[in-house]
Amino acid sequence: MSQLETAMGMTIAVFDKYAKADGNRQTLTKAELKMLLEKELPNFLSSAKDKDAIDKVFKNLDENGDSQIDFKEFVIFVATLTCCCHKYFEQKAAK
Repeated sequence: MSQLETAMGMTIAVFDKYAKADGNRQTLTKAELKMLLEKELPNFLSSAKDKDAIDKVFKNLDENGDSQIDFKEFVIFVATLTCCCHKYFEQKAAK
């Protein structure tokens, strides 16, 4: 597989790994999202000084207001975070 195909497969695998914790493989609960962020993006949370960061992230991701994060909402989060990282590294390289 190409690098991009591998990255896509890994994104799906990470979502599935955490979504299945409560038995519903289609969505992430707030607890599952918290576990995913703590394990897979520990630097993202450690840089957040706000104690309510998980609640805020969850609320922002839950686009349809069903109190769960579906795969589309998760992918939008990963893509947005990736764009922010890309911009950060571009700015850092320009200095």
